[in-house]
Amino acid sequence: MAFIVVLAVVGIWFVVAYNGLIALRNQTANALKQIDVQLKRRHDLIPNLISSVQAAMDFEKDTLQAVIAARNGAVKAAAGLDPQHVKASAAAEAQLTGALKQLMVVVEAYPDLKATSNMKQFQEELASTENKVSFSRQLYNDTATQYNTKQQQFPTNLVAGFAKAVPAELWEIEDAAERAVPKVDFRRGG
Repeated sequence: MAFIVVLAVVGIWFVVAYNGLIALRNQTANALKQIDVQLKRRHDLIPNLISSVQAAMDFEKDTLQAVIAARNGAVKAAAGLDPQHVKASAAAEAQLTGALKQLMVVVEAYPDLKATSNMKQFQEELASTENKVSFSRQLYNDTATQYNTKQQQFPTNLVAGFAKAVPAELWEIEDAAERAVPKVDFRRGG
């Protein structure tokens, strides 16, 4: 009788641990899809931004081409996005972020362009989207960390193989420029 009770407790624990891992795997995939939604929004904004600035920046073709190439690379990398292959997409997005920053630096040199309502609207949309991407990445990393931790903890690690649990890669900042602390100078007369 005691053997049956122990066997039942172990069986119930196994089912709970297995279902917990499956739930965390699905939450991790969902969090990654939330990043994907925000990245798609970002990728969709860029052609409109480019067309808005293209006429005014005819001689800045290198900057525009760099943004277009980085966007195309990011779209391609996002197509294969899954929790085990996050680094390629993160690297492509970092390259796109750098190209967009360079574009915004160039836009600053064109006061008439910078003052247009279209440009202001695109800059606001892009900033809003960047914030949403950042929050989505944070949610993904939190969920993926929880999933990875659960896979490694004893005794749940004994069930991880049965649940086909594979560690999820975290979305990390690889670009040193993106990781750098911005420099702010509050001195007058610079």
